Amino acid sequence: MSQRNRLSTALFVGATAAILTLVLPVEAQVPAGAPSTAPAAKPADTVNLTMEQRHIIKEIILKDLKVAEPADQAAKVPTAVGETVPAGIPLQPMPVEVSAKVPQLKAHSFLVKNDKVIVIDPKDNKVAALIE
Repeated sequence: MSQRNRLSTALFVGATAAILTLVLPVEAQVPAGAPSTAPAAKPADTVNLTMEQRHIIKEIILKDLKVAEPADQAAKVPTAVGETVPAGIPLQPMPVEVSAKVPQLKAHSFLVKNDKVIVIDPKDNKVAALIE
């Protein structure tokens, strides 16, 4: 094999290795017993709301209507999406002002806790969205 062929082959192998290094995905190896450092996935809202709609809801309920949180049962109100609101907690119907601007919430109820609006699906009494 001539020196020129060896040089061509070496360049080809080197270039191929460089391209594969850049193109192929690489995953880190984690020992089996090692704790995961990835944050826990937050459950997805069951209603699709844009950032603008979230802002509208918060503005109307907290600032315009000044709805306060229920004082006596605030500790029992869940704040995670998918959790069930206990039966004894009174839910408020979605204000007409919100339903006019965010029609997909027309049938939903809500609660206020810690300046957050908790949207509740009345079919199963589960938290559908948390608006912070």
